[in-house]
Amino acid sequence: MTGLHMPQRNSTNGADPRGISRTAPPATPHRPKLEFFNLADLCWTDYHGYVHSVERLHAEPWGLYMERIVDNPRFHYIESWLLPELHLRVTVYHLRPGHDRGQTYYLDIGDYGPVGPKKWRAEGHYLHVVARPGQVPELLGIDELLTAHAAGHFDTVRTHLAIERAAAVVDGIAGCGHDVDRWLATHGLALSWL
Repeated sequence: MTGLHMPQRNSTNGADPRGISRTAPPATPHRPKLEFFNLADLCWTDYHGYVHSVERLHAEPWGLYMERIVDNPRFHYIESWLLPELHLRVTVYHLRPGHDRGQTYYLDIGDYGPVGPKKWRAEGHYLHVVARPGQVPELLGIDELLTAHAAGHFDTVRTHLAIERAAAVVDGIAGCGHDVDRWLATHGLALSWL
């Protein structure tokens, strides 16, 4: 793998906008998180089973786009693209004044795709890549993935596949000058953002 940056456990990197600490203790094992998106009702069901309204959901041949307002002290708006062929969910958090560090992409590894005419399913596979223009991408979630594997929640084949997919994302972004949009363009994708 080239261009891979994995934060050390004693790092002072702090937390990302989602509140995920980069210095957290080992994760508690859990099954892959499932979410559902309903285009007809403009709603999203989170992995706890709670249903939330969203501002916008629309499907394209290459993926599903979602916009939603959130009540969070650090960010107020989220945009996500679910990209089935790349096994990715690409998210941008719009940070409130004082928290803005420039465009940051969160690329979650998983299985994403339609499960009906107006319904999509998202299954996260524990790993995500944090990418900022011009900076080395960070791969996060290895501890969580390995803990889930050890507990029998994620089999060996899927664990290896998740790691391979995450490594390909990191390598791809690094090989495109640490530019997510440029890397996505190599896959024929030009995603629109607010």
